[in-house]
Parts: sequence; C-alpha cells; structure tokens
Amino acid sequence: QVQLVESGGGSVQAGGSLRLSCAASADIFSTSPYCMGWLRQAPGEEREGVATIESDGSTSYKESVKGRFTISRDNDQNTLYLQMNSLKPEDTAMYYCAADVGLCAGDYDYWGQGTQVTVSS
Repeated sequence: QVQLVESGGGSVQAGGSLRLSCAASADIFSTSPYCMGWLRQAPGEEREGVATIESDGSTSYKESVKGRFTISRDNDQNTLYLQMNSLKPEDTAMYYCAADVGLCAGDYDYWGQGTQVTVSS
C-alpha cells in the first residue's frame, strides 16, 4: 500500500512561485514501470491532470502550464515535486499527488490528501 503526503501549498500573488512536494511511503520509485502525477480540482470544476512523470523520466504537461510548471522526482527520497512559476489566479485549486503501477493512462491507484494553492490577482 502506497501512501502519498503532499505539502508546499499556500497563498501567493499572481506571478509568484510555489513548490509542491509529495512524499511516498513505499518505494514506488523502484517499481517499473510507474506513473506519478499531479492533478488539481478547483471549486465547481472537474479534476484535471496537470503533469505526469513515468519511470523512464518522460514527462507530460497540461497545455496551460507548459513552460511554467516542472514535474520532477528524487528517487533516493521517494519524493515527487511540482515547481510552479508565474502562477495565475486560474491555477487556484486543490492539488493532488497520485501514483500508479504501470504506464500513465489517466487513472491512479494511490492518492494523497491534497494541498491547497491559492493565487490572488
């Protein structure tokens, strides 16, 4: 059973930066293949994928965050990151870390509890 714990959310002004972290309790990073992702959900909106990273290091991003967000991982620390720069009010949402054994397919077996990101104009 993999447990995921997010941290790093907060409130910032537009144009600011935040780095989200996701600590995994089990050594999912040694599993191959695996997919880890960041998703977000704003009030009244459906949850949407933001970024993914697979065990081979390949990444993908939602179009609206390309060039502003970077997903990365630390295999030794079993930690996933999301560096968010040039934040916009429309980035305001609850951000979730998720993991799945296998290739990225849009569904995940393991979820964190979420961390709130609020961007003011």
